[in-house]
Amino acid sequence: MRYQGREVDIEGRVRLVMESALTARDRVGVQDFVLLENYNSEAAFIENLRRRFGENLVYTYIGSVLVSVNPYKDLEIYSKQQMERYRGVSFYEISPHIYAVSDNTYRAMRTERKDQCILISGESGAGKTEASKKILLYYAVTCPASDQMASLGDRLLQSTPVLEAFGNAKTLRNDNSSRFGKYMDVQFDFKGAPVGGHILNYLLEKSRVVHQNHGERNFHIFYQLLEGGEDDLLNSLGLDRHPQNYHYLVKGNCPRVSSINEKNNWKAVMKALPNIGFNEEEVQELLNIIASVLHLGNTQFGEGEEGETHITTETPIGNIARLLGVDGSALGEALTHKKLIAKEEEMISPLNFEQAGSARDALAKAVYGRTFTWLVEKINQSLALKDEIYHSYGSTVIGLLDIYGFEVLQHNSFEQFCINYCNEKLQQLFIELTLRSEQEEYETEGIAWETVQYFDNKIICDLIEEKHKGIISILNEECLRPGETGDVSFLEKLEDTLGGHAHFVTHKLANGKTRRVMSREEFRLLHYAGEVNYNVNGFLDKNNDLLNRNLKEVMCQSGNQILNHCFRREEVIDQKRTEMAATQFKNSLMKLMEILMSKEPSYVRCIKPNDAKQPGRFDEVLVRHQVKYLGLMENLRVRRAGFAYRRRFEAFLQRYKPLCPETWPNWHGRLVDGVSTLVNHLGYKPEEYKLGRSKIFIRFPKTLFNTEDLLEAKKPDIALSLQTSWRGYRERSKYQRIRRAVIVIQSGWRGMKARRRAKRRRQAADLIRRLIKGFIYRHEEYCPENEYFLDHIRYCFLKKLRKNLPKSVLDKSWPTPSPLLTEASEQLRRLNMQNMVMLYCWRIQPEWRKQLEQKVVASEIFKDEKDSYPPGVGRLFLDSRLEREQINLKVVQTLGNEKVQYGVPVTKYDRRGFKARPRQLLLTASFAVLVDRTKIKQKFDYTAMRGISLSSLSDGMFVLHMPSEDNKQKGDAVLHCDHVIELVTKLAMMAGRISHINISPGSIRFAVARGKEGIIDFVRGSELKVCKGKRGHLLVTSPQSSAT
Repeated sequence: MRYQGREVDIEGRVRLVMESALTARDRVGVQDFVLLENYNSEAAFIENLRRRFGENLVYTYIGSVLVSVNPYKDLEIYSKQQMERYRGVSFYEISPHIYAVSDNTYRAMRTERKDQCILISGESGAGKTEASKKILLYYAVTCPASDQMASLGDRLLQSTPVLEAFGNAKTLRNDNSSRFGKYMDVQFDFKGAPVGGHILNYLLEKSRVVHQNHGERNFHIFYQLLEGGEDDLLNSLGLDRHPQNYHYLVKGNCPRVSSINEKNNWKAVMKALPNIGFNEEEVQELLNIIASVLHLGNTQFGEGEEGETHITTETPIGNIARLLGVDGSALGEALTHKKLIAKEEEMISPLNFEQAGSARDALAKAVYGRTFTWLVEKINQSLALKDEIYHSYGSTVIGLLDIYGFEVLQHNSFEQFCINYCNEKLQQLFIELTLRSEQEEYETEGIAWETVQYFDNKIICDLIEEKHKGIISILNEECLRPGETGDVSFLEKLEDTLGGHAHFVTHKLANGKTRRVMSREEFRLLHYAGEVNYNVNGFLDKNNDLLNRNLKEVMCQSGNQILNHCFRREEVIDQKRTEMAATQFKNSLMKLMEILMSKEPSYVRCIKPNDAKQPGRFDEVLVRHQVKYLGLMENLRVRRAGFAYRRRFEAFLQRYKPLCPETWPNWHGRLVDGVSTLVNHLGYKPEEYKLGRSKIFIRFPKTLFNTEDLLEAKKPDIALSLQTSWRGYRERSKYQRIRRAVIVIQSGWRGMKARRRAKRRRQAADLIRRLIKGFIYRHEEYCPENEYFLDHIRYCFLKKLRKNLPKSVLDKSWPTPSPLLTEASEQLRRLNMQNMVMLYCWRIQPEWRKQLEQKVVASEIFKDEKDSYPPGVGRLFLDSRLEREQINLKVVQTLGNEKVQYGVPVTKYDRRGFKARPRQLLLTASFAVLVDRTKIKQKFDYTAMRGISLSSLSDGMFVLHMPSEDNKQKGDAVLHCDHVIELVTKLAMMAGRISHINISPGSIRFAVARGKEGIIDFVRGSELKVCKGKRGHLLVTSPQSSAT
């Protein structure tokens, strides 16, 4: 019985998305076809599909069967987050999805320890291959895995592009159509991790190698090789990049497809081959075989005058011989002659032109078909379970069947006959397992099983496979019959044997109306999905699938290891005829049925919405055609034969209990009694439902719809009731939380305050004791008894000092220190003063620094020595008291390189007679000059200057003393300047004669001439007056307060 998973989560909440979505059923349809009211109507079925497709809801259930519509566009529903959303969730908890089927199958395998399988079917282009990829990807991502198991998951995914390249082709309906059936087993260990895999392939369409219908192509690998292969590789294989140059690639007249990127696909295949166990030599030999098939198609034949056949193109034969490692002449002989054995005698018979072409095509098909079989075997070796411990300890399997759906083409041949036979068997299995599953569930729940009326297609299966009477037996018999046989004789044999069968019709057996639409070379089978006409042309050849013995002998001697494996020597030696293709397919199909019968199946039915592969387009005629051929209506009728809806008691009661006062808000009795009370209150009639042992069964969807509508109408009242209860509960809970929090905070706060108070008292007492003890020992050396007291005294003094530090260098205030800190206080005071001075100096601008330097020199010279110092030092010292225009240009030229650094107007007094004469005193770096307009009257070298004399009064008189021995000098210069403080300061600094400044309080002596002296007497008076005094002295009267 199918595992339905949990419907109640770990907290007892039930999530039934299917029931929740019923309120939107008019817009998006129902997500389970079982809930369709008119389930017998094909139109209602298709309309539900159309609605969901229009809302991008591409998945719908029929019970446990998933119906998938190809959207032809990327939908954001396949991310890792989506995988996690479906992981471990019950089948009906979330909307239908391929991941829901994957997860349900996986959990059923884990829970029941029983093998499972997923059957994917649908016509070409419906999305079967993509569905299988999504399932494999889901297991690779969500299953527990170690490094080894992660590698296996990667190999499972990597095998897909390889199988698609060699087994898929573009058809009229699908650009990536699988031209073979594939069944894959994924083996899991007892932990649920994938540990191995195995692939079975069915009925590769080998005829596509040599022929394609218009608009179709050969297998992808040929085009990928030509488009994506490197130039060196193609040269070594004897190929070029133009598909139209190869006979086997031009039949469909479709060398390139815009939707297929051959280069990217080639890179994916070349990347995947090493990952799944192919070494470089095997890859090269595989490519040699692919290239040899193309060369084989280009091998052409000619016919001689006597009807003999010969090869007209030698280059392809040479390339084939080189690539496959065979004898070129032997190959050419085998393609144009046939070896016959009669009564142990060998005979060589030449082939006519048509037979040679058929032999060539048969070889191409055989080489490609057997190589594909070897490729699948090689992939199986890579996927095989290698750890023996898993073989014996709880390993289980999930099978994945990706097989062609029912095919009805314009021209149906042997391949469509086999495909549709396979679908008849699968439909028979599907109906049988579905009925069995339904019956088991009914018996488990104690519900009486009602006989279900359905079409049993066993009669069609018997028509095809019955021994001696079936179509396959007749076909084999006709192939083996000696004499002239052909497709027409096979058709006649069918008419003779099966003429009265209700599901078999030919042109000869049909009525007049049917004859008009049937060819004389066709027979019609009435399949479960509808009528199909098969053309018998080619049936015998395709069933024989024979390869000439001499061609087998040549292939057996090939140096290519792959072909050596594919063509065994025993095959040539053994005289026994190989099984016919139809018999091989029938036997493999029987084995597949056995495999599927041993497993619990899940189903995915894929539908193609339109032939143009356009997103959003829904072709109702095409969809109806597929619904019919997939047997979906038959499946729905079987599923609805009993009860449309079933749920476990706890899930049903949890969802609908608000509709009954006795079950709302909680039911405390037995679940079955609660459900019974609920349905009685809702007025369910006895024929509308049944109560099983753990589930309720509802027969009609309308009953469920009405119940869901009642719940939707009840929701406002439920919401109001829930809001009222929730708000009251929330406020009560909030009050209780606040009250408890307040009590906790109060208790904690009171305790903290008491502890802090006690701690402060202890600290205060300890502090007082330490201070008293330190005061007692304050005069002792630093010791534990007085360390705290002394540290406290220092700390208090430093704290007081920090607040009362002097703000400038002129501020002489300083806090009075403790006697213990007198020395430290002085050190700090000195450091602070240094720091302030340093900061003050850093802040001084260069111009102001020069002023201060001059003022400091002036202070050293004149402070407390000359009366005019206080008012004179307060003014700025200028760089010059003369403008540049006031200094004569001739004087500047006479000075040469010496630049005038300071100039000031002065009055010179003659040494005899003391006559006043206006002059300019110019100071340079090395000397000073006394200038009278344009002439330099006297030069004073700083090095020769003996000193400078001034009075202590407020006058501006000063004397420059020069050496009397120097003949160049005229004696000392007696000068008067209104800026005497500024001038003398600058002159003393430039001459370096700061220490040679003489300030006399009464008189100054100066040299008049060699050996003679003059005297200047200074007296105080009311105003400045310079005149000749008594005894020939120069008398200078200085005012009491003059701003000099």
